[in-house]
Amino acid sequence: MGSRSSHAARIPDVDSLRRETGFSQASLRRLYDRFQALDRTGKGYLSRLDLQQIRALAVNPLGDRIIDSFFPDGSLRLDFPGFVRVLAHFRPVDEEDEGNRDPKEPEPLNSRMNKLRFAFQLYDLDRDGKISRHEMLQALRLMVGVQVTEEQLESIADRTVQEADEDGDGAVSFLEFAKSLEKMNIEQKMSIRILK
Repeated sequence: MGSRSSHAARIPDVDSLRRETGFSQASLRRLYDRFQALDRTGKGYLSRLDLQQIRALAVNPLGDRIIDSFFPDGSLRLDFPGFVRVLAHFRPVDEEDEGNRDPKEPEPLNSRMNKLRFAFQLYDLDRDGKISRHEMLQALRLMVGVQVTEEQLESIADRTVQEADEDGDGAVSFLEFAKSLEKMNIEQKMSIRILK
């Protein structure tokens, strides 16, 4: 019994996590090491402050919103299973995953639809299932920064909502959001370097 297997045994529910997230045991081990390194005081959970140490999130204009998604329902503590469930949305899709999937199994967290759902909720701040012009504007403001005037931003927000809004209700539903991103390579856009 080497240190390798005892290390895996320390990860809570490693088998069910592997099934649920699609991460290999080796990946879960690396993520567990990363989780423990981020948990500098050994609390056994991560806080928002701990996640702000991740460089990829610190420099991402939507980093705070991504961090929010680790803490659903206003919780303040993130355990290891919660950590990997969110990260699973960013796991690249393996071609072989798709072919061998049992249709009775739930859709993998890293499927294109689930990646889109995750991205959608970064914009849909009030969780009403629609991205309003105001929410689009708030997101654009974060992403574009100061080099664009408020007027230009409003015009971009209006155009973005109009182009995606098929039923004319002035907001973007999840289906409209997914449809407007049909041709986008979500794989490339949704990857975060957590291990570096």
